[in-house]
Amino acid sequence: MNQVIEVVSLSELPVAAEKLLAICEGKKVFAFKGEMGAGKTTFIKAICEQLNVIGNISSPTFSLVNEYLTQSGEKIFHFDFYRIKSESEAYDMGYEDYLYSNSYCFIEWPEKIENLLPSNTVLVAISKVGEKRELIVDF
Repeated sequence: MNQVIEVVSLSELPVAAEKLLAICEGKKVFAFKGEMGAGKTTFIKAICEQLNVIGNISSPTFSLVNEYLTQSGEKIFHFDFYRIKSESEAYDMGYEDYLYSNSYCFIEWPEKIENLLPSNTVLVAISKVGEKRELIVDF
C-alpha cells in the first residue's frame, strides 16, 4: 500500500512525522531513500522528536549507527549506510541485533543493504519537488 505525504515547509515536519507513525502503526523498521540533500536526516529527526527522544539527534554518517533513548527508556536506532562498501560490513556490525530488536530503526541509504532488510520494512522515498518534499510511503 502506498501513501504520499507532502511537506511544503520545515514547520510541517512534526505533523508529517506524526502522520507517518500513524499510518505505519506497529511497524518498527523504516528505510529512507532519496538523493543527497533530500531531507532524510531532517525527517528522521522529526520522527524521533515525535517519539520523545532525549538529547541530540544527528546523522550517524561516520559511526554508521546512533542509538537514542526516549523519555520512556525505549531505544531507537538510526543508521546511515552511505559509506559502507558491501553488505558484509553490515554483517560485521551485527545488523540483525538491531533490525530484529523490536526497537524503532531508521535507515538512510538502505540501497546498500537491500537484501538484508526485514520483509516488513516500511520504504519511504523522499523526493524534492521545487521547494517542497514528497514522501512516498510503501508499507
